Amino acid sequence: MSDSNLIFKIVSTEQWTAAEQAGVFKGAAIDLQDGYIHFSDSEQLQETAAKHFAGQTGLLLVAVETGALGEDLKWEPSRGGALFPHLYGELKTDLALWVKELPWGSEGKHLFPDF
Repeated sequence: MSDSNLIFKIVSTEQWTAAEQAGVFKGAAIDLQDGYIHFSDSEQLQETAAKHFAGQTGLLLVAVETGALGEDLKWEPSRGGALFPHLYGELKTDLALWVKELPWGSEGKHLFPDF
């Protein structure tokens, strides 16, 4: 995991399919509750998956280039003061650079694709 210009959203296949049909992802329940879409950078991704998506299947990993999000993207402190990317607005699905499956592995953690 290496590209510092990319941020990632873990989302259910069902949510992303609906978003693609609408052309926009408005967020998962936690995003709607908090008022912004939660993303992780490459270094935060595995911890985010372990903390919030443990044991879940049917997930996708969506990659977005930070520059495509403009001023709606804010880096704000979260876990232990680390800065996390938050999108204050909707994510147009055509801004996704790629979408890949995020399967749950037999060793008790998600198997991340190469990027």
